[in-house]
Amino acid sequence: MHNNKYKILVIEDEDNINNLLKTLLETSGYQVLCAKTCDNGRMMFSSHRPDLVILDLGLPDYDGMTFLKSVRKDSLTPVIVLSARTDEKDKVDALDVGANDYVTKPFSSAELVARVRSALRNSRRSTIEGKLPGGRFKSGSLEIDYDARRVFVDKAEVTLTQTEYNIIAFLSEHSGKVMTYASIIRDIWGYNDLNSTKKLQVNMANIRKKLGDKPGKSNYIVNELGVGYRMCEVDESFSSFKYICGMSLVIK
Repeated sequence: MHNNKYKILVIEDEDNINNLLKTLLETSGYQVLCAKTCDNGRMMFSSHRPDLVILDLGLPDYDGMTFLKSVRKDSLTPVIVLSARTDEKDKVDALDVGANDYVTKPFSSAELVARVRSALRNSRRSTIEGKLPGGRFKSGSLEIDYDARRVFVDKAEVTLTQTEYNIIAFLSEHSGKVMTYASIIRDIWGYNDLNSTKKLQVNMANIRKKLGDKPGKSNYIVNELGVGYRMCEVDESFSSFKYICGMSLVIK
C-alpha cells in the first residue's frame, strides 16, 4: 500500500513539530520519514531517496543549509525549507542555493500541504516533460502558448513586450516556486546592475496590470517582498480554482 505513496523526509529537531508534520502529511496520504539532525537526514536521504524533503535550518549538528548544498550537488529532489528565520537574506540564500520553497514558522497546515502538493507536481512535470516549452501552460484563466510566444487571459490575447513575455515564461516554467529577483534577472538580462531590480519591478507591475491582477484577489503572480516572485499553480483537485500560493504573501 505504501509503494504508491509519495515519500517525504522531514528533517526537524523539535519533537512537537515533527509529530505535527508526520500526522498532517500522513493524513494527506503521504509516507513520512523523520530525522532530527543534518547527518541523520543525509543518511536517510541516501538510503530512502524521498520524493520531497521538508528541512529545518536550525539543526543541532549542522545548519540545514549544509544539507541543502550537499543534496543539490547531485539531486533535484524538491526541498521545502521550514524555518523560524524570517530574515529576507536567509530566504534569498536558501532559494538561491536550491530550495524550492521557503515557509516560515509558525505556519498554516493547509498552506504547507498546498506547497507540498505544488512542489511534487512541479517536480513530476519536470521529470516527465524535461522542460515546458513546446507546449502550453495553464493556471486558471491564464494560458501560455510557448511555441507561438502568446499569452491569453479568459481566451483574450494579452499584448506583452518581449521582456514581459520572457519573464512570464520563466516564472511559469518554475510555477509554484519562489524565484529570487537575482535568478529572474540572470535569466532575462544575463547580468545584474544597480538598476536591475528596479527594472524587474517596473516590468512586473506592467505584467500584473495586463493580467488583471488586483489586491485581495487570487492572482497569477505573487510577490514575496524583498525576496522574489512566484507564478501560482491551480490545484486541480478542487472543483473551483484555488491558487497554490502562500497565504502569507502580499500582492505589492
